[in-house]
Amino acid sequence: MVEFDPNTPSVARVYDYVLGGKNNFAADRELGDQLLVLLPLVGVVAGENRQFLSRAVTWAANQGINQFIDLGCGLPTAPNTHESAQAVNGDARVLYVDNDPVVVNHLQALLAKGNPNVSVLDADVRDVATVLDRAHAVLALSAPVCLVAGCLVHFFTADAARDLMARYKAALAPGSCLALSTFRAEGEDSDAGLSMYASKAAPVYNHPVPEFASFFAPFELVPPELVDARRWHPGWDLPNPPARDFYILAGVGCKRSD
Repeated sequence: MVEFDPNTPSVARVYDYVLGGKNNFAADRELGDQLLVLLPLVGVVAGENRQFLSRAVTWAANQGINQFIDLGCGLPTAPNTHESAQAVNGDARVLYVDNDPVVVNHLQALLAKGNPNVSVLDADVRDVATVLDRAHAVLALSAPVCLVAGCLVHFFTADAARDLMARYKAALAPGSCLALSTFRAEGEDSDAGLSMYASKAAPVYNHPVPEFASFFAPFELVPPELVDARRWHPGWDLPNPPARDFYILAGVGCKRSD
């Protein structure tokens, strides 16, 4: 477990704060308030990310996938991955992965309430070998898995994100899928907000659509492919939402069955 310092803003706890959660400290709230000044919609956009992830997990469960790995899962925020998956299949299994002490403690408390199909791993998502070793212990990686990485890849350079996703994708069986999302800023004010956040919490990389698409290759993108998360509703013909210069870019890709 990483060293716990309540005086240093945490990615997971700032995210919790802008979503209206209570699992945060003064340093997280201070940074969150500064972020809200520059990006007034950050809380709304964070909520849209959560909604996308729930839809993506529900979609995967409806395709018959009953195993999920949630990388850098963050603090429990309804609907959680296991809630969305188990609403479709009560036997769906979920492995949550994070290394924030507050996140891990809350997830372990969730486990204490009794859900044998949910596991928690205290690990850095970059330690792929450790994550996969634990996954082998609680999931059947010879069968399809949905890998969830919500708002994770923007903390990595393009090369690092491609490499990280490639190592995870290589371990997944045919029929598996990958759900990814990232903050996307297209205006100067929005970009300034991300830059401020990066200077105080963690480096943030504003990946354009072609770069984001490369994180899925060679998985096949599920229509509507890579879109503003508000538009990701497979099979639904929805009108385009009002354009914004700050939004969640999201998509789901699937590994072809041999």
